[in-house]
Amino acid sequence: MSGGIDILMITYDRPEYVRLSLPHLLDSRTDDARVWLWHNGSDEATLAAVEEFRHDPRVHRFHHSPTNAGLREPTNWLWAESTGDYLSKVDDDCLPDKSWLDVLRRAHEDVPEFGVIGTWRFPESDVRQELVDRKLASYAGGHRLMRNHWVQGSGYLLKRAMVERTGPLAEGDSFTSWCLRAARLGFVNGWVYPFLPEDHLDDPRSPRTIYHTDEDFMARRPLSAQKTGVRTVAEWTEQMKRSAYVVQAASLDLREYSGWRQRGRSLSKRVRRAITGRAPW
Repeated sequence: MSGGIDILMITYDRPEYVRLSLPHLLDSRTDDARVWLWHNGSDEATLAAVEEFRHDPRVHRFHHSPTNAGLREPTNWLWAESTGDYLSKVDDDCLPDKSWLDVLRRAHEDVPEFGVIGTWRFPESDVRQELVDRKLASYAGGHRLMRNHWVQGSGYLLKRAMVERTGPLAEGDSFTSWCLRAARLGFVNGWVYPFLPEDHLDDPRSPRTIYHTDEDFMARRPLSAQKTGVRTVAEWTEQMKRSAYVVQAASLDLREYSGWRQRGRSLSKRVRRAITGRAPW
């Protein structure tokens, strides 16, 4: 079947989250949306949670990688083998708003220049309205977007034309770097406004999080927390707040993300990590 929406969910080592996020995705999909399920790893509890749903008729394709294949391989699998006019990914620790597909697709249909647009994963207390207002733009059909050259890698919707022009995720690409490459081609990215919420379960402020104590956190620390040296719930919460600030304050000048400016920021992060043992986003 051509047209429609193809949505990827990657599951890994979070059985509690999978039992929330996978049925939520299946229930919130539109009639023409197909769910592609990729399971990473061999954790028995998580695989058992996936098995509860993998034969659901709303699951279009299933793939199991015994090792953690990360982001690039499953994303390129979806992009290469699907036929949808729109493509998406929802992480197994995220619950996008029930109306997310209808809202985002309507915006895409009305505004041809939109590339990747997303739901918003941060609580209201993280919103800096003065920063948001500087980046708000209005478009046909009454749509408003807080522009940013990238969004998070979950709860987004992008046009297939964006993949056809930008290409697949290359070796060493993050979703952020791929979005920046697309922005340089003229695609307009960002978050629909008013923000469409996504409950990010790995944020300790989520009512459904598994992180209640520092012991809980260290036992199942996210990879990004490991990379940045975060060791406590309080530090992780501060990193979530910092992430929200970064995307609201980020420049719309694409020159800031290449050349000497980018190299300067990378050096600053390395120095900060060497001195403090931490390197927040």
